[in-house]
Amino acid sequence: MEQHSIDSSGEQQTSVFQREVNLFLIALTFLTRIPVPCKVNYSETQLNQSSRYFPYVGLLIGLLCAVVLGTTAQFLPMPVAVLLSMVFSLLLTGAFHEDGLADTCDGMGGGWTKEQVLTIMKDSRLGTYGAVGLVSVLALKAALLMSLPWQEGMLALIFAHGASRWLSVSYLIDLEYVRDIDSSKVKPLAQQLSLRDFAVASGIGVALLFLADGMLLVSAAGALLVFRMLFRKLLLRKLGGYTGDCLGAAQQISEVLIYLVWVLYVFQG
Repeated sequence: MEQHSIDSSGEQQTSVFQREVNLFLIALTFLTRIPVPCKVNYSETQLNQSSRYFPYVGLLIGLLCAVVLGTTAQFLPMPVAVLLSMVFSLLLTGAFHEDGLADTCDGMGGGWTKEQVLTIMKDSRLGTYGAVGLVSVLALKAALLMSLPWQEGMLALIFAHGASRWLSVSYLIDLEYVRDIDSSKVKPLAQQLSLRDFAVASGIGVALLFLADGMLLVSAAGALLVFRMLFRKLLLRKLGGYTGDCLGAAQQISEVLIYLVWVLYVFQG
């Protein structure tokens, strides 16, 4: 009887571990083009729950981009190394968040009413506002990373990719999804994140502590929280909530914001 209890407990622990691994792999396949060597058990509910691991996938993306930057910076000029790492990031993610940024810029810039904004954002064509927003963000990323020594650039990449995806996930806590769920391309993510899932996502802060010293960490956190508040107000005023494209825009803008804080800190330090 006692042996049976031990075995059942072990099986339960294994089951929980396998479930969490499966959720991470779902997040990985959703956010990146990285091939997963094993079978992933998928459901809409699990995809929604997997958002708890989006920041950790971001950390992995940042780490891989940092490796590209650090390696190429050894034998190529810094501007070339930065651009190569950015191209690698786009290939790695399929420009997933960049597409959301462009759609959000088009919708927010071209629409006056909520219905107009949503209709424009759903259009797959790239408009003037989207093109300007996308080029501006990519140019800022390149300029800011080129301004850093390659070692600092590597740390900034890892930090920014993880923290920016945490920020975008945070909107699932206190905003409603505003598009018709049944026709949405992100239907499985159109649910509010539970506090437990958000707590798991926020655990990434422990990893980020090792990437920046105290003052830089406080500055970056402060900038992100101010941006989150302002962007949330914009989403509520324009849409009354969020869409998947808006989350992509939040990730891209907050990533740039972290690079800006990092450059300011390095040059004033």
